[in-house]
Amino acid sequence: MGQDTGQTPGGEDKPQDKPVPPRAQAPLRSDAQRNRERILEVALVELTRSADTPLSVIAKRAGVGQGTLYRNFPSREDLVLEIYRHEMRQVADSAARLLETREPDHALREWMDRLARFAMTKAGLADAIRQATGAPGGPAKPGPSPVIEAAGLLLRACEEAGTIRPGVTVDDMLLAIGGLWQLDPTADWQPSATRVLDIVMDGLRAGAPGRR
Repeated sequence: MGQDTGQTPGGEDKPQDKPVPPRAQAPLRSDAQRNRERILEVALVELTRSADTPLSVIAKRAGVGQGTLYRNFPSREDLVLEIYRHEMRQVADSAARLLETREPDHALREWMDRLARFAMTKAGLADAIRQATGAPGGPAKPGPSPVIEAAGLLLRACEEAGTIRPGVTVDDMLLAIGGLWQLDPTADWQPSATRVLDIVMDGLRAGAPGRR
């Protein structure tokens, strides 16, 4: 057998013997996720303060480059609506977690506090949301389905445990707490929200058959 010279009969290097360049290391998912969450956190504060805050300002205060911001959110509309969706998901996802560690009625009451904060977020972003969805052909504002489903989960758990009056629907509860959306997000809204929600919770507990 002849000696393997590492060449084809035509004198070219064998493909398998060519040096393989090292692969560029992909960015860590955790880093990318942290950047995205930091952008959303800063954008919430800045756009609540002023719906016209430039995206370059948001990127700078988030500690990321404008390229990173635009890779995550190609337009102002994308950013504004993702803030709204993100905050809504945070509230919705917390319902199941609260039920894992608290009695159903206490989980519901704590979840209402989170819903109040979401209401204030929505109110503070109202101008930015109107700008993002108001143009002809613009994107639609996300619906509240995740929050409604979370409220239903909590109400069912409370009714099954006998800690609220039977037959309360999500629509009933949202009507009862509708005053939250009338609070001024720039004022000291927490004491008023706490009183309203305590009154609503007392009403839900009235007529409860007792813990089962």
